[in-house]
Amino acid sequence: MAIQDFRCIRRKGSTTPYLTHLFAVMSLVGEYGGDEDQLIAAVLHDWLEDIPGAKVAVLEERFGARVAGLVGGLSDSVGHPKPPWRQRKERYLSHLRNAPAELKLISAADKVHNCAAIRRDLGEVGSAVFDRFTGGRDGTLWYYDEVALALAANWSHPLARRIALDAAGLRREAELVG
Repeated sequence: MAIQDFRCIRRKGSTTPYLTHLFAVMSLVGEYGGDEDQLIAAVLHDWLEDIPGAKVAVLEERFGARVAGLVGGLSDSVGHPKPPWRQRKERYLSHLRNAPAELKLISAADKVHNCAAIRRDLGEVGSAVFDRFTGGRDGTLWYYDEVALALAANWSHPLARRIALDAAGLRREAELVG
């Protein structure tokens, strides 16, 4: 169902199969203590946002209420067309600050992997990497700084510390390349 929806999709501006991101997020969740439902939600974390016609009810029917709730909580928008980028991100950050630890774990794994990919691509293509993102350079840097703060709110976890370090590293590297 969901995995086939992501088949043949590539990561923004690259030839890397999108599935690699889903599996990397799932792997991080597992490495940091996530349970089976969290692993399933990690693989499906973008499904509601990115697949037109995707419904929470389908997730609930196939994977249960907890997985459906986690995936819904990880989504910054479930409608199509999506609301404006900044509005979606601010709403997600507000939600993330008070989210339960089980959801923060998946979100942190997602953001750690995304930030690592941006940093890697920044080294390869320079500041053009930010052209891939709706928020551009400044919006992307703002977002990762704010994600780190939102995850750290009421959650002391190695991945919260890691995203804070990664966001700071991304900002430093972006400033070096201009």
